[in-house]
Amino acid sequence: MAFDHKALLIIDMLNDYIEEGSPREVPAGRWIIENIAGEIRYAREKGRPIIYLCDRHSENDLEFEYRPPHAIEGTRGAEVIEALSPQSGDHVVPKCAYSGFYGTGLEELLDELEIDELLICGVTTNICVLYTAMDALQRGLNVTVPETCVAALNEEDHRFALRQINDVLKQIVRE
Repeated sequence: MAFDHKALLIIDMLNDYIEEGSPREVPAGRWIIENIAGEIRYAREKGRPIIYLCDRHSENDLEFEYRPPHAIEGTRGAEVIEALSPQSGDHVVPKCAYSGFYGTGLEELLDELEIDELLICGVTTNICVLYTAMDALQRGLNVTVPETCVAALNEEDHRFALRQINDVLKQIVRE
């Protein structure tokens, strides 16, 4: 099988974002689980790396001054939902900022894996997905965002972010 330099990037599909009643619940996040599972199966068939970007915070993170505590390191809330659990050989990159590149080892991992194209899935479209896509573009990576594999807290924010990715960043939003 020829190596195609593509990777699947799954952002914040964590219990504290997806489960009903969780601190940072994105209800529409539950609607995209099966679609992301399909992307995972496809990536595995193609031998592509699967990278999970996972929000991880300390108990006294400054973000909790304006957002409810969530995804605290070592808690169940910070774990990937069971339906999309990482498997052996997958990569898990903890983050504590909106962009998956800020203060993480993501860029080094992508360099090591010789990745030049990312398919980005997860939550939330207008925050972590958008800012990670922007930073990927600024690093010379190509980005595809399947519209059916990302979700936001509301439809207006979701549509705004997809327009930004498509029209401003000139990256691909795939329906």
